[in-house]
Amino acid sequence: MEIEISSCEHLMYVSEIQQEMYDSAQRRGTGIAKRSIEYLSKKISEGNAVVATENGEWVGFCYIETWSHGKFVANSGLIVSPKFRNGGVATQIKHKVFQLSREKYPNAKVFGLTTGLAVMKINSDLGYKPVIYSELTQDEEFWNGCKNCVNYEILMKKERKNCLCTAMLFVPENLKINGAADQQPETDYSNEKESNLSI
Repeated sequence: MEIEISSCEHLMYVSEIQQEMYDSAQRRGTGIAKRSIEYLSKKISEGNAVVATENGEWVGFCYIETWSHGKFVANSGLIVSPKFRNGGVATQIKHKVFQLSREKYPNAKVFGLTTGLAVMKINSDLGYKPVIYSELTQDEEFWNGCKNCVNYEILMKKERKNCLCTAMLFVPENLKINGAADQQPETDYSNEKESNLSI
C-alpha cells in the first residue's frame, strides 16, 4: 500500500471518495459535511490531501483545510474504503496528513471535530486535547461547512457552543515550550455551564 501526498494523478479517484464520504455519513447517521467534486479535486490537485492506494485501487483519503488566515488547520474528510477498514489504514493516513499540516503550517493550531471514537483516539495519540468549541476557529466559512451535516440544526440550537462532535485541538506552541506533544494543556471546563457541555 502507498500513502502519498496528493497530486493530479489521484483525481481519478475523486468520485469514489466523494460517494464513500456520503454513504458513510448516511450509514452512521452522523455528520461528514458533504463536499463537492470540484472542492475535493482542488484539494487533491494542490497537494493538500493524502491518498492511500493499493495496486491502482483507492484505499483511503484525508485533506487539509485552513481557517482564520492560516492560524487554524483542520484535517478533514478522513475516509477509508470499506474493503480496507479495520487494518490500521486510518491511523496511517491521519499521521501522514498531520505531518503534512505541520510542514505546511508549522505555527497553526490543528483542530478537528468528530463523532468517531477511533478518530478521537488517533487525535489523542498525535497530541490533540478535547476543547470547547470557542477555542476553535470562529471563521464563518468553517461553520457554514457544517450546513450539509445532518446535525446542523443541533449545532445552531446550541449557538455553536457544542454539538454531537467532539472538538479536539493541537497547539504547536506547547511543543516549543514543553518539548513533548503530551504536554498539551487540558481544557478547564469548571467555569462552563453544564448546558454548554452536553447535548
